[in-house]
Amino acid sequence: MTYEIRAIAPEVAKQLRIQDDAGSPPRMVANDEGNNPLRCCLGRSLPGETIALVSYAPLRRWAEETGAEPGPYDEQGPVFIHAEECDGWTGPGFPSGMWGDHRVLRAYSAKGNILGGRLLTGGGQQACEETLAELYADPEVAAVHVRCVEFGCFVAETRRVAQSES
Repeated sequence: MTYEIRAIAPEVAKQLRIQDDAGSPPRMVANDEGNNPLRCCLGRSLPGETIALVSYAPLRRWAEETGAEPGPYDEQGPVFIHAEECDGWTGPGFPSGMWGDHRVLRAYSAKGNILGGRLLTGGGQQACEETLAELYADPEVAAVHVRCVEFGCFVAETRRVAQSES
């Protein structure tokens, strides 16, 4: 695998629980049925759990960390996170919270420019893994964002992992 799967970092989730990337306080949601996707740990909410709905700007956060300049590709949207601190994503493997039959994968260069994307309309985990491998076959791809089609919500970030020389 030439990439790693990343959830919203614990320190970023902590900031979002105070003020989200749109400058608003989080909206607390009583989650009666559960099963909402949580971007802080790439898991699912439990029935009866209160979760936070926040606006998140994934490319902006990635750019702050890497020095990229996403310019017009910077966008923000709604995501769910735990209302309280959680253990975060501990990997390895492919988190079940990323599975879904309708996903969009967007590839970005190290400078923050969009390089293209793919629409997945079936195949779940296998299709997502195969498509990520295809996108990362292009050496210009530094990161790929996975999003839901129905609501456009950010699912997770993947980043290229430097291959060690043997």
